[in-house]
Amino acid sequence: MRILFAGTPGFALPSLDAVADSGHELVGVMTQPDRPAGRGRHLQASPIKQRALELGMPVLQPETLRARHGEDEIRALRPDLAVVAAYGLLLPGWMLSLPAQGCINVHASLLPRWRGAAPIARAILAGDSLTGITLMRMARGLDTGDILAQEATAIGPGETAGELHDRLAGLGGGMLPAMLDALARGEVAGRVQDEAAATHARRLDKAEAALDWRQSAVSLSRAVRAFNPWPVAHGGLDGERVRVWRAEAIGGAAEADPGTVVAADAAGIDVATGNGQLRITELQWPGRRRLPAAEVARGRPLVGKRFE
Repeated sequence: MRILFAGTPGFALPSLDAVADSGHELVGVMTQPDRPAGRGRHLQASPIKQRALELGMPVLQPETLRARHGEDEIRALRPDLAVVAAYGLLLPGWMLSLPAQGCINVHASLLPRWRGAAPIARAILAGDSLTGITLMRMARGLDTGDILAQEATAIGPGETAGELHDRLAGLGGGMLPAMLDALARGEVAGRVQDEAAATHARRLDKAEAALDWRQSAVSLSRAVRAFNPWPVAHGGLDGERVRVWRAEAIGGAAEADPGTVVAADAAGIDVATGNGQLRITELQWPGRRRLPAAEVARGRPLVGKRFE
């Protein structure tokens, strides 16, 4: 098959590599336009564009696919199949029907649970014990197409969104070769998603990362994991916004108002919550490097202070 790949962030790299290394022909790569990044706000190519150039592939970067933008370039590649992984734009009807074999998507959840932009973080926030990768045939609508294959994996008790992201990216790339061969042989039959079981993984918002200490320690620990590496959970302390990179719920009620530091020692910084205590083990003050909480506890008097 002649395969067109569409993706943008690092999550899509294992999938692009899997297509490139398969026995099929990678004919081109679509990715988001270069965006300003870093302190200098210089234009930066996406990870997928950088890898595509290394592979010597034609790169297409349409600003939009509406009104058939980029259609002539895409048609000129004559794809039999499009493989999509975290591309960032919804494919319009003309694009979905262009390849004879259609378009398949590598999605980081066990559909129909967590359709949408942030399935990894939403799974952690919800306390899910399992997630996985779904290979689906794309259709009009957000992640609504037929399921072609799924593989589940357990979410580790302390696993962050960044760590889970990397594992799922590799899992998705590992599932693709067999799927491509099966599609080429015409041996794949999809199954319709159960609409009644669908949930929506809305895009993350920076405002969500402000920790509400009235919540339970369990909920707060999930938030810390879900927002690592972005947008990073935080709380106000001594008039500064302190980023909380790692934390865990510990047992025992604290006789203090939520947000109050009740202990700070080699184990970490223990904070009272609405139910239980949150032990912070890694944090960061503005303009400074990330530090183990034990190191902070040795250098600052924290007990009795309160996070806002």
